[in-house]
This record gives sequence, structure tokens and C-alpha cells, in this order.
Amino acid sequence: MTDKVVVLVTCGTRDEAGRIAKHLVERKLAACVNVLDARVRSTYRWKGKVETAEEILLLIKSSKKLLPAVRAEVERLHSYEVPEVIALPIADGSPAYLAWLAECLFPPAPAQKARKGR
Repeated sequence: MTDKVVVLVTCGTRDEAGRIAKHLVERKLAACVNVLDARVRSTYRWKGKVETAEEILLLIKSSKKLLPAVRAEVERLHSYEVPEVIALPIADGSPAYLAWLAECLFPPAPAQKARKGR
């Protein structure tokens, strides 16, 4: 198991999705955000009624320790009263990709220190 997560967030518009994605990557809260531009149809219960909406899905790659900051920023920037913010653990992955992901997040993962011989 890694300390990395994929966070799912749905947005009402492409503009909102792009703005949130860029903000998270610029602030190093996410290494990468995929914006699934094909609209997804969501059916959900809201205030006692069953609703249907077309949304844009974000796949945000981050870490568990940054999840509270990711959630706070999404909630601050999002137009929904209750935005979806669901984190799924990344059990394993390509070592090179996971290392890149760690390097892109704030603060960067500490580098392994070489042992000094005596």
C-alpha cells in the first residue's frame, strides 16, 4: 500500500473543472489532475428529490497527508453546496510513476541520504 490517493471530484462545467485542476497542480496539492471531458451523467438524491445532471469528472493524484488541503481547496473553489470529494487509495503502481508523483507534491518527499562511511 502506498500513501498516494486518487481523489474523485465532479464539476458542473469544463471551466470550473479546469480552474480547480490548475489550482491544485500549481499549489503542489496534486501531481496530476485528469479532466474527463466527456460528460458523465450522475443520478443522485438532493434535498429529498432524485436529480440527474451532466458533470465533468476530475481524477486528482495526490497523497493522504495532503487530502485535507485538497478537500479544503476544492470546497473553497467549487460552485456546489456539497461537492463530491472521495479519496481512493493507490495500492501499488509503477515505481517510477510513484516517485514522480511524490516529487511533484508539496512538500517534496525527502531524498534518501547517503550514509557516510568512517
